[in-house]
Amino acid sequence: MPRFFFHIRDSDSFEIDPEGVEFDSVEDAIVDAKAAAREMMAEMLRTGQPLDGQRFEIADERGRVIEILPFRSVLNLQ
Repeated sequence: MPRFFFHIRDSDSFEIDPEGVEFDSVEDAIVDAKAAAREMMAEMLRTGQPLDGQRFEIADERGRVIEILPFRSVLNLQ
């Protein structure tokens, strides 16, 4: 099973995911990243932390970024 890494970037920092997670497909990794982004944003709002343009850079085992997922893209504002 391929391993994917959810690195986190914001306006002034970059946090590397050193372990990654195995998924059956890229699509499964993206679904999980969306859920994780929602959870992280909820925690940031709950604790009064700023939402500062955070995004996941989803990379494969070779280090290639295969998807950039801005946290704000998972919000459902209507």
